Amino acid sequence: MDCKDLKPTMLNGERDALANGLSRRSFFVAAGAAGVGAGASLLGSKPAEAQSQAWLQPGNNNHVINLQGSTGQASAGTVGIDYYGHCAIKITSPDGATVLFDPWRDDPSGAWGLWFRNEFPQIPVDITMSTHAHFDHDAVERPSSTMVLDRMAGNFEFADLKITGFADKHACVAPGWYDWTNALAEFGVEACPPNNVGHMDMVVYLVETGGIRTLIWGDNRHNPPQEFWDAIGQVDVLTLPVDGSEHILSFDQGNDIVAKLKPKVIIPTHYLNEVTSYTLTTLQAADDWVKSQKSYKMLDSASLKLEAGDVAGMNQEFMHFGNNVMTG
Repeated sequence: MDCKDLKPTMLNGERDALANGLSRRSFFVAAGAAGVGAGASLLGSKPAEAQSQAWLQPGNNNHVINLQGSTGQASAGTVGIDYYGHCAIKITSPDGATVLFDPWRDDPSGAWGLWFRNEFPQIPVDITMSTHAHFDHDAVERPSSTMVLDRMAGNFEFADLKITGFADKHACVAPGWYDWTNALAEFGVEACPPNNVGHMDMVVYLVETGGIRTLIWGDNRHNPPQEFWDAIGQVDVLTLPVDGSEHILSFDQGNDIVAKLKPKVIIPTHYLNEVTSYTLTTLQAADDWVKSQKSYKMLDSASLKLEAGDVAGMNQEFMHFGNNVMTG
């Protein structure tokens, strides 16, 4: 396109002047032809800047350096699980290596409203991981983290942690009363595979440490293919996104996953937590689902300590953090 052709137009009888020789209409025509960045440069605006905040984080990697020499050496002992609300869970290995999953934030576009009461705490961790690129799971810049492994498929080992990522797909049909998945069609994209939009891709993580295998489900669909189930194998601790509104998984879908994997411990996630989240999430508490189970425990803190020997003797024990949440 010849920029000489970008003449001002008349709107409602008035000259549509955006800049000398450039109208709003011709600006967007130019932006569309040359790319938005090129169109913006016509106005002399600054190019997009990197938004990583990692260089501003306090602390350093001394803890990682101290631990890396033991990589590949399994250690027995206590495994810690700390709950930070929504789907954010931190696992601490017996040797003290830490990995945080799915730190949350409010939607930066504002399209989905106000979900969280505060910013995610800037806690120090060795590794931060995200299951998928939705705002309530991907605030990977908030923790003071030495490593960020965003949507990692494959194998990773560090200290006495082994993490395996299984690529799959996000739940794409809302089972509950709020048909949030319909919004994707309104935006002109597909929610369900095989032609789903990229942010509906998922990674489920299996964490092995201290003789305990913990599966971080994220917002994965309830019906992945058989090869997915075959690859996961034994699960000791399972996190599942089930709440009273059945936003991601219905009660029945959650129960079916439990029946299939037969975990020793089940931890609900992705529910309304009055310390962390607002009712604008449309989520509800997970208490009704938990209390419908044969065996459950309403925890009185946001921290859980597990030993492999104790877990081995459990049988589908639901452990619910409720409104207990770590805040720093």
